[in-house]
Amino acid sequence: MFDCYNARRPRIRVGPLTRSAEEADVTTALAPTMTAADRCDRCGAQAYVRATLHVGGELLFCAHHGREHLPKLRDHADITDESDRLTEPPTVADIDV
Repeated sequence: MFDCYNARRPRIRVGPLTRSAEEADVTTALAPTMTAADRCDRCGAQAYVRATLHVGGELLFCAHHGREHLPKLRDHADITDESDRLTEPPTVADIDV
C-alpha cells in the first residue's frame, strides 16, 4: 500500500539563511489603506471611513455617512478615518510637450 504521507519526496536544498531573510524590515507606509474599490455600505460612494467591529467584521462609509454613524460606533469599533484625503489638492502628472 502506498502511503502518501510518508512517500519520499525530492528535497530542495536551501542555503543558510542570511540575517535579512530571517528578520523582515517593517516600514509604515503613509499610503491610504482604502482604495476607490472600497464602497460605502449605505450609498455605494467611495469609502473613506472604516469601522472594524470588536465582535468581528467591518463597515465602510463615505465621509457623509461616516460623520452620521460613527459617534454611535466609537465604543464598538476601531475607526480608520481617511476623509481628510478629500481636502488634499489633486496631484497632476508632469506632461512633456
